[in-house]
Amino acid sequence: MLVILTALFVTGWVAVALIGSLTYFLGEQSKPIHERNWRSQSFETLSTSITGKQIDFSDRVPAFAVSDAYSSHKLPNA
Repeated sequence: MLVILTALFVTGWVAVALIGSLTYFLGEQSKPIHERNWRSQSFETLSTSITGKQIDFSDRVPAFAVSDAYSSHKLPNA
């Protein structure tokens, strides 16, 4: 009985991990990203291997304009 429960727990855990990874990478493939992560080769490789589809770069847009906090010189140096 304990073996069956253990096997069921492990199977459920693996299924949740796979579904969660698939959901994460499908979401990340389509949402806006910051320019420092634009066309990240390691993300592309991992995402393609998990989801089985290529990233459509026409759907991905930069998340920040040129005048965001990273490039602004108007912010004080705290």
